[in-house]
Amino acid sequence: MKLKLISCEIFYREMQFLLKAVPHEIDVQFLQKGLHDIPTAEMLKRLQAEVDNASEEKYDAIIMGYGLCNNGLEGLKARSVPVIIPRAHDCITLFLGSRWRYKKYFNENPGTFFKTTGWIERDYVAEDLKDISIPTQLGMDLTYEQLVEKYGEDNAEFLWEELCDTEKNYSQITFIEMGVEPDDSFEQTAREEAVSKGWKFKKVSGRLDLLRRMLHGDWDSDDFLVISPGSGIVTTHNDTIIRASKDI
Repeated sequence: MKLKLISCEIFYREMQFLLKAVPHEIDVQFLQKGLHDIPTAEMLKRLQAEVDNASEEKYDAIIMGYGLCNNGLEGLKARSVPVIIPRAHDCITLFLGSRWRYKKYFNENPGTFFKTTGWIERDYVAEDLKDISIPTQLGMDLTYEQLVEKYGEDNAEFLWEELCDTEKNYSQITFIEMGVEPDDSFEQTAREEAVSKGWKFKKVSGRLDLLRRMLHGDWDSDDFLVISPGSGIVTTHNDTIIRASKDI
């Protein structure tokens, strides 16, 4: 098959590793991780534009290297080419290999913040996205001192607790080792961050199975949703995560 892969850059190392053994012709496009930091409507608009552009070419299918990602893909439409998307709330499902493994780990380890090489390497918001990023618009990227200077001490304390203290619900960093790391420096970075925050640190082995099957065209299982031309993505709010609908 001739395929188009539109993927978040957070999967760069994993995708490049797997693409070496894929029997299909795949054109690859990596998009900025910072798309997750802008309003969902804007994220959808940008992803839809890429799908529309790819639909003008002669591809057998378009593969999305994304999960639902805070509903950023809800409403995405397939035009003249089928669109393939994994059933995943976010990228951690793809790193761990299944939504069931992710759910089990999440339930057994509440308050976990996950790290991978991609999360560490690409932990930035590109300049062209900063002005429309949610943290910037809400002032979430300001320090406590900057909030005091801008809004006064009483207001700053409230804003810090409600908006800026984004780590208050976390107590653990889990590094997902995917087997594509060049050395142990990324693990050490995650471990040192956990120590600096006073959090627990754990390491788990990731699985490339889901990403491999996605690239190889093994889409028949319920791990993937195939969106036929004219249909779109709808959130289900249950374990299936997404479904196809022509009513959007």
